[in-house]
Amino acid sequence: MILITGATGNLGKATVEFLSKKIPVGNIAVLVRDENKASDLKVLGVDVRVGDYHDKDSLVKAFQGVDKLLLISSNDFNDRLGQQKRAVDAAKEAGVKHILYTGVSMQNIENSALKELMGEHFDTEKHILASGLTYTFLRDNLYADVIPMYLGEHFLETGINFPAGNGKVPFSLRTEMAEAFANVLSSEGHENKIYEISNGESYSFRDVANALSAHTGKTVVYNDLSAADFSKALSEAGVPEHIIGFSLGFATATKDGDFDVPNNHLEQLLGRKPSSLNEAIREIYQ
Repeated sequence: MILITGATGNLGKATVEFLSKKIPVGNIAVLVRDENKASDLKVLGVDVRVGDYHDKDSLVKAFQGVDKLLLISSNDFNDRLGQQKRAVDAAKEAGVKHILYTGVSMQNIENSALKELMGEHFDTEKHILASGLTYTFLRDNLYADVIPMYLGEHFLETGINFPAGNGKVPFSLRTEMAEAFANVLSSEGHENKIYEISNGESYSFRDVANALSAHTGKTVVYNDLSAADFSKALSEAGVPEHIIGFSLGFATATKDGDFDVPNNHLEQLLGRKPSSLNEAIREIYQ
């Protein structure tokens, strides 16, 4: 039995859909917090189990009979590290044989502007290693799908205003990451390995502007704002302070090259080259 957590989220749901094309759905289980949000998964025929990262006993119960567990990192920042540690401990107690964890692909985490936020991924990996469980670390780089979040709705009129300098990111489509995860879950030979789930090429936000220009037929410019001007613009637009800090952290980490970890692991797991930036932009803005 293979169980996927976070199965009502975009990444989890896509992974389930790809996996259901590779193995019998009767061998797939999912963990959800709210069973009412999993009606489409029930229709698919997978085993829907209810559990909460804050409740270890519910996780131990949900993980019974599971051989492989894909632990998709929590998007609940209320003690996220504690949540994930409980999930690992519950997996061990329930007799799970192999845990796969979706962390983050970064370099220089100790000096990164995102150390507090992203360091929890590496701390979770350390906890998994200490547990003695067979593991696979699936370190995701940034989704191409989040590009619209950085650009806003009016980039054709205003350009891209983001303080990322010339920093580059090997953006990949979330669906291709999910397909790679399904390939790993449905095959052997991935025990105790680390995969950097990244595109083979990195792209700057100037590259993003050029790709959008090619796609829309209109010139999109990239304006490398200062951190102060960026923060001021968001504040004047009514964006909450914590969101401004979050956005500025990602911009600074990008500018510093923290995500610039291109790799061929995603290509290897897919059996083909992942979508280029131009292809991803067409997919996102179709």
